[in-house]
Amino acid sequence: MRRRTFYRQLLTATAAAWAMPAWSATGTVEKKRALLRPPALKKGDTVGLITPGSSATDEAIQQAFTNLEEMGFVVKPGEHLRKSNGFLAGTDAERLSDLHAMFADTQVKAVWCARGGYGCTRLLPSIDFKLIKQNPKILIGYSDVTALLNAIHVRTGLVTFHGPVAVSVWPTYTRDRLIETIMEGRNPALLMPASDNLLKPDSAYKMKVISPGRTSGALVGGNLTLLQSLVGTPFAPDLRGKILFLEDVGEKPYRIDRMLTHLRQVWPFHKLAGIALGIFEDCEPEPDDRSFGLLETLTGQLGDLGIPVLYGLSFGHISDQFTLPLGIEASLDTQAGIVGLLDSGVA
Repeated sequence: MRRRTFYRQLLTATAAAWAMPAWSATGTVEKKRALLRPPALKKGDTVGLITPGSSATDEAIQQAFTNLEEMGFVVKPGEHLRKSNGFLAGTDAERLSDLHAMFADTQVKAVWCARGGYGCTRLLPSIDFKLIKQNPKILIGYSDVTALLNAIHVRTGLVTFHGPVAVSVWPTYTRDRLIETIMEGRNPALLMPASDNLLKPDSAYKMKVISPGRTSGALVGGNLTLLQSLVGTPFAPDLRGKILFLEDVGEKPYRIDRMLTHLRQVWPFHKLAGIALGIFEDCEPEPDDRSFGLLETLTGQLGDLGIPVLYGLSFGHISDQFTLPLGIEASLDTQAGIVGLLDSGVA
């Protein structure tokens, strides 16, 4: 508790200095687009529950209801929530219909993705972005939902939220960070490693400074695999002056190397303000593999950019995870081991 209080005081005292405007390569201040902040949630609000990617089991959907109801929300299920169509949760038209219906429903105050899986990228060309912009509300999820979060943020300016899907088991850390970010809109809120994560023996949970420094910029990012799938489409975020946050799961180092090699060749990584890396769960090579390790791979790909890069923050395919609002100004301090939100993600 003392550590959290100290860092909160430190961040408050220095937020103005960290939030200086980003400068372009020409030396001029870049104009910042006005953000569209959704209204904060409160107990008693109705939240819409949808499956925009893969299908969920009845047991998982029951867990989703339990999580949201224990937070004090009323749950409205999507019409096609329990559908299954091969590896998808219903047809593209059915999943898209639920997304649009939840944004159009004035009684629904947030759209919560039950799970990720696969399928969100299939919806992007058909999304009614005008409808969403006219009805701003919280959209939350992670993993495959990265595609929706970034596409909607890019096309509408709406702050979207990289946070727990509804079917996961939510420990205290996850619930508290949700309350801070989407209900209280606390500013500043601190992304610090969860104490339970620091105690894990798995090397994937250990923090590492890949490149030291302190910086600020708007947050963009999500799952590495999904972000790679967005590059070259109209739905990929602009990286200039931003803090990029990345995570992945179950990808061996050579695959991570392949994705980062591609992204560095087609995306302006050198114009980033910094990179915040979450927990890359189950991404180490097998003991008998002739392979670089996870951190060797990340260091080799990101350590020469000349910007602050920090690994081991508490977000990703893990139980104890922070909720990150896309588009909000944030700070990254590798020495302190924190990311601080310099503004609220909700109105």
